[in-house]
Amino acid sequence: EAIKDLAQKAGIVLPPRVTSRESREKETLREKISELNLRAAQQFARNLYSPAGKDARHYLQDRGISEETIKQFRLGYAPDSWDSLTNHIEGSGIPLKLAEQAGLVIIGKEGRFYDRFRSRLIFPIENVFGEVIAFGGRIMDTGEPKYLNSPESPVYIKGKNLYGLNKTKDAIRGRDFALIVEGYFDLISLVNAGVSNVVATLGTA
Repeated sequence: EAIKDLAQKAGIVLPPRVTSRESREKETLREKISELNLRAAQQFARNLYSPAGKDARHYLQDRGISEETIKQFRLGYAPDSWDSLTNHIEGSGIPLKLAEQAGLVIIGKEGRFYDRFRSRLIFPIENVFGEVIAFGGRIMDTGEPKYLNSPESPVYIKGKNLYGLNKTKDAIRGRDFALIVEGYFDLISLVNAGVSNVVATLGTA
């Protein structure tokens, strides 16, 4: 990934890698899941500014989160529905089995798919290159769990990623140190207040 990123910046065309069929299939799966996650993030962002997202917008305003910060971190909303995202994915012609591998939907006992995230503020999780690899969802009133996170997937390994790093890496380089905080809102609140050399862990473990 680092080589591809540098080559793109330098305008260099990389020669094709000679890989096994299994490696190519894994890479193709990762690309498909990354594209699907981006679609889901865009849909969640649209939901935030829909009539259904009114309470979520008020919640963010009450927390003092600016419009600029909301857009910077692609914050979104999952409505109180069992099939809002499921229907959107299916309507786009994308197999729901792929969405299950991405951790976006869950298959029930009756064999029907339903949304993993419902009635939650959504935090897209990006890797260091800015690709959406997973999601976190926070409930805005009483209920458990307070935070619901994507399971690990072909593009997401919790222990190998830090939330916000792609947005804050330049500030960390500039200050030569990073503040490590526990969660999404800790990081977003600090960035919102002008403190940008910060990263958040993805789970207390």
